[in-house]
Amino acid sequence: MTSSRRPAARRRIAVLRREAVLATVPVAVAALLGAGAPTAAGTTGAAGAGDPYFPLSGNGGYHVRHYDLTLRYDTSSRHLDGTAVLTARATQRLSRFDLDLKGLKVTGVTVDHATAGFTRSGQELLVTPRHALHEGQSFRITVTYNGTPKPVTDPDGSADGWIPTDDGAFVAGEPQGAMTWFPANTHPKDKSSYDFTITVPEGRTAVAGGILTGQHTAHGRTTFRWHQPEPMAAYLATATVGKFTLERYTTPDGIQVVNAVDPREARDAAPVLKKLPSVLAWESKLFGPYPFRAAGSIVDHAPDVGYALETQSRPVYDAAPDLSTLVHENAHQWFGDSVALTAWKDIWLNEGFATYTEWLYSEQHGGPSAQKTFDALYARPAGDDLWAFPPGDPGSGKNIFDTPVYDRGAMTLHELRGAVGDRAFLRILRAWASEHRGGHGTTAQFVKLAERLSGKNLDALFHTWLYAKGKPDRA
Repeated sequence: MTSSRRPAARRRIAVLRREAVLATVPVAVAALLGAGAPTAAGTTGAAGAGDPYFPLSGNGGYHVRHYDLTLRYDTSSRHLDGTAVLTARATQRLSRFDLDLKGLKVTGVTVDHATAGFTRSGQELLVTPRHALHEGQSFRITVTYNGTPKPVTDPDGSADGWIPTDDGAFVAGEPQGAMTWFPANTHPKDKSSYDFTITVPEGRTAVAGGILTGQHTAHGRTTFRWHQPEPMAAYLATATVGKFTLERYTTPDGIQVVNAVDPREARDAAPVLKKLPSVLAWESKLFGPYPFRAAGSIVDHAPDVGYALETQSRPVYDAAPDLSTLVHENAHQWFGDSVALTAWKDIWLNEGFATYTEWLYSEQHGGPSAQKTFDALYARPAGDDLWAFPPGDPGSGKNIFDTPVYDRGAMTLHELRGAVGDRAFLRILRAWASEHRGGHGTTAQFVKLAERLSGKNLDALFHTWLYAKGKPDRA
């Protein structure tokens, strides 16, 4: 994510800033979700995935393998009709389970085509199937719902989820907004493939991640179909709607690119989007093969949003991005999207990595070196916000998009680079992306990988830069 309120600002000065198939997922989903499951009789799925920053985010007791979302959005009335079909597997015996859904009216729920009981409690949709589900059982949940979706306000005061715009909606779900427009298991621990069928008034375009598999217009409405085959966390899904011009092409590497641009942003966006193939090629050279079949950009005109987000395979921008923001959001396709978090406190693995990619791009394309950027940041006094908390454990959801996560997170990587040398450093980044491709990673796993590939004990380095309070002393 980048933001005018957050460290990787869209227009900040460069010197200081800038299932893979499901069967191959390297971290067992059942084990990940088990952390949030109850320890008693085990027949009721937990209301959350166990994340201390967002206790009700996600659910326990099952893994969603696939979402099939059928949406119809009226841009005049801002009314949404939805049908969500979730293909899931129980990770424990379940007499009841939860889904995350906020603010929309549920009109029906079935489990394996049989009518299921349901109630609402805050952001939880509590589902009671007609027959208890056995551990390991595959099952299908169908939820029909409607209403006027509204964004949620995050702990830092920003809005995410389904955010209305003057011509549609800007849809960006980090960290908890997916539940504003479809019922989901919303924690990043649970990754799934997706299909989107989105119908909007003729003249509007609906853009999701993945491959555009078809569109047709009839009776004054246009339906767009998108397929996201690789596993994706719910917060990285989008269904952004607006008046967009579509550009489609295939890169020399076979990546299918779709750019959707609001005409009001087209002039400013064009020179930056033209660089997308070269940015992806450069990042692929550094980090290994691009992890998805599709790429692109959604450039909206949404002046009240204030940020861009790395929605999987097709980042969404609230305005024409600058080049550093394009580099940042596409670096997330490796770090944050393909390799996902298991806990929000590890957010530096996303934002620190994407920010350091900006530094590397600048260094290799005629801008300030990473060392110069590091030195400018380190020169900030001890009372600066940069040193307000350690990036390895921000302390609350309110802090996860603040300066230390981005900039001190990137500084941690620069210190690692200096300690192990450029060759070992790039081997570590490539191995991180390849060994956890399509799955999850933790800070402890990254530290272990860095020590294994460098042959060095790096405990002191990571403790100092990730976990020590205040401005670190340099050796």
